[in-house]
Amino acid sequence: MKKFLITVFVCLVQAGINLYAIEPPEPCYPIPNERQLAWHKNEIAAFIHFGVNTFNNVEWGNGKENLSIFNPVSLNAEQWVNVVKSFGAKRLILTCKHHDGFCLWPSAFTDHDVGSSPWKDGKGDVVKEASDACRMGGIEFGVYLSPWDMHEPAYGNNSPGDYNKHYLNQLTELLTNYGNITEVWWDGAKGWGDTQDYDWETWISKVRELQQDAVIFSDAGPDVRWCGNESATAGEPNWCMVDTSKIIRGNIYDAGYLSCGSPSDPDWCASECDTSIRPGWFYHTAEDASVKSLDVLIDTYYKSVGRGGVLLMSFSPDKRGLIHENDAAIAVKFGEFLKKTFSTDFARGAAATASNTRGGGRNDILYNGYRAAMAVDGNDSTYWATDEKTEKAALELDLGTEKTFDIIMIQEYIKLGQRVKSFVVEAWVNNKWKKLEQEKTIGYKRLIHLNNPVTARKVRLRVLSARACPAIHTVGIFKEIR
Repeated sequence: MKKFLITVFVCLVQAGINLYAIEPPEPCYPIPNERQLAWHKNEIAAFIHFGVNTFNNVEWGNGKENLSIFNPVSLNAEQWVNVVKSFGAKRLILTCKHHDGFCLWPSAFTDHDVGSSPWKDGKGDVVKEASDACRMGGIEFGVYLSPWDMHEPAYGNNSPGDYNKHYLNQLTELLTNYGNITEVWWDGAKGWGDTQDYDWETWISKVRELQQDAVIFSDAGPDVRWCGNESATAGEPNWCMVDTSKIIRGNIYDAGYLSCGSPSDPDWCASECDTSIRPGWFYHTAEDASVKSLDVLIDTYYKSVGRGGVLLMSFSPDKRGLIHENDAAIAVKFGEFLKKTFSTDFARGAAATASNTRGGGRNDILYNGYRAAMAVDGNDSTYWATDEKTEKAALELDLGTEKTFDIIMIQEYIKLGQRVKSFVVEAWVNNKWKKLEQEKTIGYKRLIHLNNPVTARKVRLRVLSARACPAIHTVGIFKEIR
C-alpha cells in the first residue's frame, strides 16, 4: 500500500498536481509581454547597413543619388546570415530604406529603388533575398524603414501630398510581402528646418495588425527603447521601465533617462544597445583595418547583454554585396569566445541553500516550491524566491570543489517583473567571505566580469534591496576563455 501511495503521489506531481503547492510571488509590475520576452532571450541581433550609400562612400545620402551606381554583382544574403550567426546573432535587421529614401525592394510608391538600378536588370529585391536567407538559416528577420525620406517630395509639413500615407504604404509593403517579421526599427532622425510630423500611432497600429510577433523599436518604444548612445553601453543601473508617454518619438530627449530607465515608471520597455563593428555604419574601404577587435567586442558584450540589454551589432556589406573578410573573421572569433566561455557552468547542480525560501523550503517530492536549488537547475521556468515580505536574502552555492572563475551570471525571473535594486556577490576565500562586486540592477541577465580570476569553492549572492521579494531563476559561474 505504501508503495502504491507513493506511486500515486509521484504521478500527481508529474501531472502538475501538487498537494503542497505554494503560491507564486505576486507580479511586480510592469512585466514584459510574450514578444518582449522572446526579444530578451535572443540577446544578440545584427543590423545590416547596405544601400546606395555603400556605393557613394557616405554615411548619409541626400535623396538625389544616381542609381546607376547601385550594382552589387556578388550580393549573397546567405553569406550575411552565416556571418551574423557565427557572431551569435539570432535576428537580422535590414536597413530597407535609409534617410536618402532609396528602397532595397521594388516599391510601388517611388522610383528611388532597386527597380531603377542596373542590379539584376532592375528586377532584384534585396529585402526578399535577405528575408529568404534568414528563414533558410534559421534566424529571425526584422526591418528598418527610415521615417525621414530626403527623396520623397511629400516629406515636410508644408510640402504637397500626405507623407504619412506614403510612409504607411511602404511600411505595409514590407509587412505583407516578406513573411514573418519580428522587429520593426525606427530611429529619431528628422529633416532640418521644415520637419515632418509623424503619425506614429497609425504606423504602430499597422505593425500590430500585420505582424503581431514584431517588437517595435524607437527611441522610446513602445516595445523596445534605445540605450541612449551608439556604443552599445547600457546604463548603470539599467531598469527595463520607462514612461513612454513622457518622450515624444523623434524629438530631443534625456539620453541619460533612456540609458538607465526608472524603477517607478509604468511601461516595460528594455534597452536595445546598438553599435557598429566598424567606425561607420555603411561600408568604407578606408575602414577595412579598423574593424573592432575581439577585446573591444567582448567588453561591448559585457556592457550590453551583461547589463540586461540586447546587443545590436551592425555589419556593412561592401560594393560586392558581401560582408568583408575582416569583419567575417572577427565575427567568428567572437562567436567562438561565447561558446567556449559559457559552455561550462560551474554552478550547474551545485548544492544550494538560502537564508529564506518561499513557503519554508520544503524538500520533499510533493513540494513544488521555489527552493534554492531551482536557481542552478538549468530550467528557465523554475526559480528561487523568498516569502512575500522578505526583500533581503542570501543564496549560497557550494561548487563541490574549488573552481577558478571570473564571470558570475545572475538572471531574474522577469515574467514577474524586474525586482532587485542592489546586490553583492561574494566568494569564500581564506575562510571568510570576500566581496567580489556590488551592483544595482539585474533584470534579464547580469554578468559580473571580474578583473582578476578568483579560486573558491563557495559563492554567495546577497540581495540587499528589492522592489519585491527576489525571484532568481539562474546563477551561473564561468571562466573566460579568449
